[in-house]
Amino acid sequence: MEHFDKKAIDLRVKEGLPFNHHWHNQFHLEMPFGLINDPNGLTKLGDTYHIFFQWNPLGVVHKNKCWAHTSTKDFINYTVPELSLWPTDVHDKDGCYSGCGLVENNSVRVLYTCNSKDPNNIRTSAQRFGTLLNDGHVEKDEIVVPDNPEGYTAHFRDPNLFTYRGVRHFVIGVQRKNETGTALIYREAGEGDEWDLLGELKTDYKKFGYMWECPGLVKFDDNYYALIFSPQGLEEEEFQYQNIFQAGYIAGRLSLDSMEMIHGKFEELDKGFDFYAPQVFSNTDKNILLGWMGMPDKDDEYPTGDEGWKFSLTMPRVLTLKQGLIVSQPAEELKTLRKSSVDINDKEATTIRQQLSAGSESDLKFKLNDAKQISLTLKYGDEQTDINFDKSTQAVTIDRTGMKLGGRGKRRFKVYADSTLNVQLFVDRTAIEIFFQDGEQVASFFLFPKDDIKPELIISTDSPVEVSGKIYELGTFNFA
Repeated sequence: MEHFDKKAIDLRVKEGLPFNHHWHNQFHLEMPFGLINDPNGLTKLGDTYHIFFQWNPLGVVHKNKCWAHTSTKDFINYTVPELSLWPTDVHDKDGCYSGCGLVENNSVRVLYTCNSKDPNNIRTSAQRFGTLLNDGHVEKDEIVVPDNPEGYTAHFRDPNLFTYRGVRHFVIGVQRKNETGTALIYREAGEGDEWDLLGELKTDYKKFGYMWECPGLVKFDDNYYALIFSPQGLEEEEFQYQNIFQAGYIAGRLSLDSMEMIHGKFEELDKGFDFYAPQVFSNTDKNILLGWMGMPDKDDEYPTGDEGWKFSLTMPRVLTLKQGLIVSQPAEELKTLRKSSVDINDKEATTIRQQLSAGSESDLKFKLNDAKQISLTLKYGDEQTDINFDKSTQAVTIDRTGMKLGGRGKRRFKVYADSTLNVQLFVDRTAIEIFFQDGEQVASFFLFPKDDIKPELIISTDSPVEVSGKIYELGTFNFA
């Protein structure tokens, strides 16, 4: 088990801020060194949002899983991230895996998976509570679920609490012995540290990947829930499941009497190259989501590793339901980042070129008229990425093959637009997030331009269209 010197690690983070490398993002949470991944422990106490996320402060590989912690009141100004939870004993010596946050006795608490392997590489996955103390570290409690139940493998992780009929429960991702994924539900048994296994949450997906990671039951209204989870092992299709692993949801009615959901089809939350393991804040009046901008088992696609860090978190997104489907929109607080703006207003556009700032938001509306093809190109000198909408197929194609570094390839997915196409495009130094049709579809991905150059946005169409909107210069997150 590695040694973790919190004081030295925290000092190194503080000294690494503000960022100065041209690949470091301005309005996406990331670290000056190490590898970050799943957002964890998302909760709100009073007027403060608490954000934990997995972090390896000792390197840019998926080892030494710790949790970092930061907090914010407005999603713009943050406390300096610090080492908060790290392996210390036999239970979590091989990693503090994912978990959730809660508020109890006016304190921020967490519930997480402890990962431990014996000399024969046999894994034990246990679940444990902890409390965030004033000095920034999580004080660990006793183990509440010591091992995986019979019939399931040790791929048993990522507990997420929810309240049902006034009683606390948690959902956790598992793998059956036949190597298919599902989710189990536990219920708190009276007071103390006892939790009863209720069993599997029955869904229409009996054989849907070999493992379900990072589940969360998110309530919308009138007992309408979404089970958000990240299934591993789905086969790629033409317009969906195009990443090595997916992240999405099923939405419908939940009954813990029958232990089932009556739900619609599995829908991905994000169709980009780089999105996984999302989590929603607890104790908020809105369902606010953060995701990991990255992808497991694709480490060679992220050249920032050569500079000492990898990955980011997404911007916060507010989730709402529209006709049984989740709509994702950037949190309103992010509008505070807006600085100067340029108006876009052309009634017969075929080509528009606009130089972007280091951080930008392009909020555009296209009245399609007779146009069948709308293209947005991010051009970085002799490199480019194309975002194309084809009305004849109602499909978007994101094409990164014009980049020289990092992940490339294409993604295709459906976006339904009859007379109007709305696009909200956020371009950070390397992190890109696009919201189509007011958040009906979202795509997140990284671009790593080889030169320190600000992109030009080129809009082109195959027939004149009416384009309106604004392009904003965006500021940066602040850490103090």
